Amino acid sequence: MRMLSQREEKEEVEVTWEDQQRINSFSKLNARHRMIEDKLDELKQEKEAVDDLSMELELADEDQPVLYRVGEAFVHMPHSRAMKRLERDAEDINKEISKLSDNAEVCQTSMKELKVLLYAKFGSAINLDE
Repeated sequence: MRMLSQREEKEEVEVTWEDQQRINSFSKLNARHRMIEDKLDELKQEKEAVDDLSMELELADEDQPVLYRVGEAFVHMPHSRAMKRLERDAEDINKEISKLSDNAEVCQTSMKELKVLLYAKFGSAINLDE
């Protein structure tokens, strides 16, 4: 922390209704971006687990049934069916990762635009960095 100089302390910028709406929008976008990033981290871990499982199933005996997780339960499946299901699950995860990445980029772009506007008006009187 630092002390404000007398000049900075006396500078008061009026916050208009539009400014407050921009600040609120930035806050909402920032929260949404954090949630998206958390979800992306979860999906990346899940993708890694699916990739590991795929490698394990390639080495497994094709005659033995496989326990495959469906929701909260595990179901015995033939090896070939489990491999197809795993491929489909991997594709779904990749699509979700792509969609969330696009949403994160949209949030970041909007946040950058709002930062420019707000810093132009308020300067050092506002802190929009994490």
